[in-house]
Amino acid sequence: MMAGGRDVIAPPDAAAAGSTGRARAPGAWRWLAGGLAVVFGLATLAEGGQVLFGGPAARAAAGDVVGFVLVFNFAAGFLYVAAGAATLARRAWVVWLARALAAATALVFLAFGVHVVAGGAFEVRTVVAMTIRTAFWVAQALALPALVRRGSARR
Repeated sequence: MMAGGRDVIAPPDAAAAGSTGRARAPGAWRWLAGGLAVVFGLATLAEGGQVLFGGPAARAAAGDVVGFVLVFNFAAGFLYVAAGAATLARRAWVVWLARALAAATALVFLAFGVHVVAGGAFEVRTVVAMTIRTAFWVAQALALPALVRRGSARR
C-alpha cells in the first residue's frame, strides 16, 4: 500500500485480522471453552467435595441428594478440569473426552430421571444442574473439533 509516496507494509496480523480482528476469534473461543471447563470443574469439585466430605451437617444442608449423581459429578469434575486444560493446549484427544463426558452425563441424567419417575427423593436444583451439565458437554463436543484443529497438529 502507498502512504505519502512510500510503500508501507502492514504487519501480518493486521492484514490477516482485518479491522474486525476476526482471525483471532477462534483462539478466543478456544480459551473461553477451555476456561469455562476448568472453572466448571473446580466448582463441581468444591461443591461435590463439600457434600461428600463435609460431614453430616453438609449432607443435611444439601437436602435430598441422589448419591450416584453426586458421586458421578464429583468424579467428572476432575475430567472437566483435564478437558479444559487439554482444550487450552489444543490437544486433539479432548474431542473424545468431551464426547465421552456428554454421553456419560446424558446417561446419568437418564438414570436420574428413572429414579425420579420411580418416586425417589430429589432436589429441583439437581434437574437444573444436570440439564446445564448435559448441554455444556454436548456443546463442547460439537464445538471442540473446530477449536482445537485450527493451527495445531498436536495429538
